[in-house]
Amino acid sequence: MAGQVTALFRTTAAHSPSFAEIGRSGAAAGHPEHAGPVAAPVDFCIPCNPYFPTPAMLDALRGRLHEILTYYPSGADTITAELCQVLGLNPQTVAMGNGSTELITWIDHLLVRESLAVPVPTFGRWTDQPMETGKRVDMFPLAERDGFALDPAQYAEFIHARGSRVAVVCNPNNPDGGLLGRRALLTLVDELRHLDLIVIDESFLDFADAEGGQDPSLVQEAVLRPNVIVLRSLGKNFGLHGIRFGYLVANPGLAGRVRAALPKWNLNSFAETVVFMLRDHRPEYTDSIRQVCRDRQDMRWHLARLPGLTVYPSQGNFLYVRLPDGVDGVEVRDRLLAEHGVLVRECGNKIGSSSSFLRLVVRPQPDVLRLVAGLEALMGRGRAVSSGGHPQNPAAVPELGGGTTYSSGTAAVDRLIRTAGA
Repeated sequence: MAGQVTALFRTTAAHSPSFAEIGRSGAAAGHPEHAGPVAAPVDFCIPCNPYFPTPAMLDALRGRLHEILTYYPSGADTITAELCQVLGLNPQTVAMGNGSTELITWIDHLLVRESLAVPVPTFGRWTDQPMETGKRVDMFPLAERDGFALDPAQYAEFIHARGSRVAVVCNPNNPDGGLLGRRALLTLVDELRHLDLIVIDESFLDFADAEGGQDPSLVQEAVLRPNVIVLRSLGKNFGLHGIRFGYLVANPGLAGRVRAALPKWNLNSFAETVVFMLRDHRPEYTDSIRQVCRDRQDMRWHLARLPGLTVYPSQGNFLYVRLPDGVDGVEVRDRLLAEHGVLVRECGNKIGSSSSFLRLVVRPQPDVLRLVAGLEALMGRGRAVSSGGHPQNPAAVPELGGGTTYSSGTAAVDRLIRTAGA
């Protein structure tokens, strides 16, 4: 069964396989609880919000399913206007996309001319997308010894030295959940004001603890600056990855350039239905975020008790953990799924990471206890999960020295494109 799981992950080098692929494969059927039809595994891989949408919202969606599937959605401008009403934003400063990755693609095509700097490890599309279109990607290594925290002064110095024209900061960062404070981030933005573009990817920011009650987002600053875009992901916050919707905020000129490039009907009817439900369900959404933050603290406490496991501080809805020395993440991933019905994100195909690391999505305590029990059983097997049988992914770069630059068209970059993960 473990071999079947390994084969499934090998067919999706850049990302984990989809939840649907795993379900169709029966990869988790080895767990004793899975009798009869294959049950879905407990998902610690895909960063969803387990408390939103509410059961009442899901019932409302089911009741409108025929209508949603049958008819065209409204145009993107109508859906964007409603979202802006709910969030208190000017529609002229907003562009909505079919997922944040669509917006990343258009940012690259329209606004990145020659080079882009990004800390690693991070969300794989920020390295892969510009490399695929021939841009130079300057990768700034986040040091494990510093808990993968971004030093803004060192990052700015790196950008100046490399001559990067665009800078990206994921805040919180994926996979480690590191958060740069608002004041430090504004200082960095000011230091980089000469760049063509600065992108602050706030896809997971709603899960961060506010600093002294202050909103940590830079949305309001972005609309006033000539070269700043803030990216937000609705799917990650609302627990609705399958709908594919997100938005960016920038000054009217930048937002308008992206909006003009998007198809009129780039948003589907599910996205429209959920956006028009938000006005009546903001309190439930706020409560769901609070519960995820409570679960994050509880989950970190349980994981930190496992001998040899290092759990890094996180302000996202996931935790980045290092396995004990000699324990192979590929083997742990495969056996957790095959024997315990638990799906985790092994990070060997993330640039700047290795198979020694897992990203674990925050879930309610009963699920966490199942994960912990599985990890205890597997890590207690010693050689059964040692790294001897699975060499580290050659594309993983735990230590990049003073920063590594990759340019499109080389064999090394071709390999990185095939193996860099989301």
